[in-house]
Amino acid sequence: MTQALLSSAYFGPIQWYQKLYRYDRVLVEAHDSFIKQTYRNRCLIAATSGTQALTVPVERNTADSGATAKCLMKDVRISDHGNWRRLHWNAIMSAYGESPFFEYYADDLRPFFEKRWTFLYDFNMETCATVCSLIGLEPRVEPTAEYVAADDPRLADTADFRDAIRPKHPLPDPDFRPQRYYQVFERKHGFTPNLSILDLLFNMGNESLLYL
Repeated sequence: MTQALLSSAYFGPIQWYQKLYRYDRVLVEAHDSFIKQTYRNRCLIAATSGTQALTVPVERNTADSGATAKCLMKDVRISDHGNWRRLHWNAIMSAYGESPFFEYYADDLRPFFEKRWTFLYDFNMETCATVCSLIGLEPRVEPTAEYVAADDPRLADTADFRDAIRPKHPLPDPDFRPQRYYQVFERKHGFTPNLSILDLLFNMGNESLLYL
């Protein structure tokens, strides 16, 4: 049985979902230290002005410095600062309102921007479950029970992507070779690879699974 280890992700990038499709079992890290400016609370979409980052604000005491051992990912609380839910949904509607499948999936995704969630990890896991259901992906996804360092022998048979899949300075991943698909603003900005799974979903619909 093949197994992968991923960091938690907010509507993670296509590369992240590819691992859910290609591995028999995927563990999503719940016990690492929260790190800002990562996919843990950030996703990238293709907007009319170019790539746009949507960041879920977290309670300040969990993320005052880039990484803190005092706050595990599973304990990070979502903040209501700045009316972010409305801003994110409006940005998504603006970016994908004219995409082929936005109207088809909008009602399934809108509730994530209406309901209040306490913990970022739980929120991310629920968004993952919904997206998988929409694209017909049935992965075996489980939270980690404890933190295990990358060099620990217990991970000898596990593909560890926790530090490889990140928006800034990603590590090499020879198994991920982004292929072009239709994007709303491709004519304006060119094809943008490895955006949030939302980009693939709204543009490719039920063919998203074939892309993965």
